[in-house]
Amino acid sequence: MKLVDSIKVTGGENETRPLAIAGGVVGLLGILAIAFPLATGISLTYLLGALLVLSGIVNGAHAFTVRGWSGSLWQVTLGVVSVLAGALLLVNPLIGLATLTLLVIAYLLVDGVAELLVSLRMAGEEWRNWIAASGVVSLALGVLLWAGFPTTAAWAIGLFVGASLLVTGTSMVAVAMTGRNLEEPTPDGAEPRAS
Repeated sequence: MKLVDSIKVTGGENETRPLAIAGGVVGLLGILAIAFPLATGISLTYLLGALLVLSGIVNGAHAFTVRGWSGSLWQVTLGVVSVLAGALLLVNPLIGLATLTLLVIAYLLVDGVAELLVSLRMAGEEWRNWIAASGVVSLALGVLLWAGFPTTAAWAIGLFVGASLLVTGTSMVAVAMTGRNLEEPTPDGAEPRAS
């Protein structure tokens, strides 16, 4: 069931208002992330570092609580690597930000090539041009980010996350507004019968 359909079935304005408010908040966070991309990127790097440290601690604790498990050594090794990687991100977030930017560049290049290859195999399909266009855009973004690296590391992650949040927030508000504008469902007894 689509979100708009569930809003239509379950209620009107009172149920769409929280979605619209949440969408407004998410959209505002997106605007702030776009306005301050370096701060956003560094914040995300700190968050990733903290999550890696926490993950490493959990892995290490798990390895010591399960006695006789053959994977304990690998669990401890994974825990140590996670803690070290997280600590590196926490100590020097700019290196982490540069690394995240390189991962985004790699993703965009691989995605672009993959979409172009898929579009070549879709001869005669009406969606072929859209997939090819998406591949070209991904490749162009990847090449542009790579050409400007390491300078692009200062803004790329924050800009992409901000744009994603802005689009998500806008779509949440649009869904809420669409749900609010839908007609109230008619009672079952009022529907015409098929003959």
